[in-house]
Amino acid sequence: MTTPDHDPLASAHVWLRTAATELGVNPGIVRELIGDILDLTRDVAHGPSRPAAPVTAFLVGLSAGRAGGDTPAEVRARIERLSELLEGER
Repeated sequence: MTTPDHDPLASAHVWLRTAATELGVNPGIVRELIGDILDLTRDVAHGPSRPAAPVTAFLVGLSAGRAGGDTPAEVRARIERLSELLEGER
């Protein structure tokens, strides 16, 4: 149960903003992409492998970073590629 003084979504946003800032990532990009990232991890967890879900999100970030992709569109393109791959496995 969520209480007014403990909202999991609010605490997630606080943590992600803190982590992004610490790692030199624009927190706005994280906020814009959080829904896409959560959808991808959900689909991986309910599809090929639950333990692979967070690692898949890491791979998306690593791939985007290695390619110099620091815009939401570039990250989203990688998420879409993996989403299409997941669709092919169903």
